This record gives sequence, structure tokens and C-alpha cells, in this order.
Amino acid sequence: MECSDYLRLLAEDIHTVAVATVGTDGRPRLRAIDIMLWDEDGVYFLTARGKSFYAELVEQGFVALTGIKGKVSISLRGEVQDIGGERLDEIFEKNPYMKEIYPGRTREALAVFHLCKAVGEYFDISVPSRVRRDSFTIGGAGAVETGYFVGSGCIGCGRCLRACPQRCIDLSSGRALIDQKRCLHCGRCAAACPSRVIERRGIA
Repeated sequence: MECSDYLRLLAEDIHTVAVATVGTDGRPRLRAIDIMLWDEDGVYFLTARGKSFYAELVEQGFVALTGIKGKVSISLRGEVQDIGGERLDEIFEKNPYMKEIYPGRTREALAVFHLCKAVGEYFDISVPSRVRRDSFTIGGAGAVETGYFVGSGCIGCGRCLRACPQRCIDLSSGRALIDQKRCLHCGRCAAACPSRVIERRGIA
């Protein structure tokens, strides 16, 4: 699937996500919010200007969020921008339940935030013996390699494959190659490697 497919799935199918920021006490804060819109430039959500969530978004300019539906999850980590009342009318038309929460002019209390530059991950365990993972970016965010990778010095012994819950390691070339789209990031391969050439990169 393409990035646009993941954003549509997040906004229209999953819709409600958990969003993490850092509170004034330096500790994580977690909230449930709805993704109101999406387009090729990212996703949009809103909050009231009087909430501490609003102050944290403005000050930090960064969020991490995850939405789950069934056995599928989509996560985003990236930069947010306060775009004020821009697209607010469109949001209320697209999400009519908002008209009952904030009737009439009370919607003026709201600010729209655009998650505009982010790295994302799609994870699907619908078929438990064959998980699916994919990464994508929004707004030119730099792609970050995450997971376990085999470096030079692999002797092709196969211990990593035998340790792998998903059996997602190919040894046909004489050295191990991990299929990143099926890897659980569990680290069993690295622990089993006698040559210690399997390394973790990024946040796995």
C-alpha cells in the first residue's frame, strides 16, 4: 500500500487514536483523539485552546500517536502545526457528531492541528504466522531504519532462522537476510547469532 492508503485507513477506518505528549511535569501524557481529516500532506485533528493538550502541542510541536482496529495498527511520530480555524468547517461537515459537542459558535474554542512531517509504521497481525509491517513518511520526513539488520561477518549458520518466530530470514545467498516487512523486532536473532553481527537500529 501507499502512504495515502495508510492515512485514509487511519482517518476513516480507525479514526480514534491515542496521542502522546510530555506534560509540564516532564512525564508522558496520553489522550484519545479523533483524526478528523487526511490528505496527501498529512492528517488533521483538533482540541480546545483552553486545554493543557493545546499548550503542550504548541510548545512541543511534536506528537506520537497510534490507532488500532482489530489486528491492525498505524503509528505516526512527527511535527504538528497549529493552523487555527483553517479547515474547521470542513471538519464539522465530515464529522457531524462534532456539531453536537460544540454547537453553533462554540466551535470557535477549537484549534486545528496538522500532523505534517512524520514517520509512520503499519503493523498487521491478522495472520499471526505471517505478520506484515511497513514504514512510510509524510512531508519529507527522513526515513529511519528500525529493526534488526545483519552486518558483515555472517557465517550463514542458520541459528538466527531457527530462533525467529516468524521464520522471516533468508539464507539462500549464504548469509542471513531479514525480511523487514515481516520482522517482529523481538531480537531473538541477535541473541542467537554466534558471530554477533546482527544489530538493532533505530527504535524497534
